[in-house]
Amino acid sequence: MSEEEKRKRAITARRQHLKSVMLQIAATELEKEAVTREQEKANYLAEHCPPLHLPNSMQELQELCKKLHGKVEQVDEERYDTEVKLQKTTKELEDLSQKLFDLRGKFKRPPLRRVRMSADAMLRALLGSKHKVCMDLRANLKQVKKEDTEKEKDLRDVGDWRKNIEEKSGMEGRKKMFEGGE
Repeated sequence: MSEEEKRKRAITARRQHLKSVMLQIAATELEKEAVTREQEKANYLAEHCPPLHLPNSMQELQELCKKLHGKVEQVDEERYDTEVKLQKTTKELEDLSQKLFDLRGKFKRPPLRRVRMSADAMLRALLGSKHKVCMDLRANLKQVKKEDTEKEKDLRDVGDWRKNIEEKSGMEGRKKMFEGGE
């Protein structure tokens, strides 16, 4: 083996040794943190939640229940007050953020809705009220004159199927069909 390979192996061995030492130190620190958390939790519970002594008589038990109900009501009132404060602060934050957007010049786009507008009204909106432009779309259409021809009259007469049905309805219409009236 060359000296360079020996040096590389020594460096990697040193790195692995340092990693293992660091992991051991981290493991001991985690154990210490867990122990301190448990101690803090026990101290907090001892301070805020004293041990419960149940009385022997019914009268003392009822008084204890009344005290507990009073504490529960007090906690509920505090919770309600904090919820109201939270709602007020969120509303104030929304208002301040809107003011900030206004000051910066960036506005939220409101949701747009469709508006029916004639071509004349659209031109007036675009060009202003000074320009009086009348745009009648029907004026530019080509007009076609209809001529009544005899073929069309015949087709109209034959095409009216209601007349034929009324004539052929009933026994008289069937009689005509058999006699060759129509």
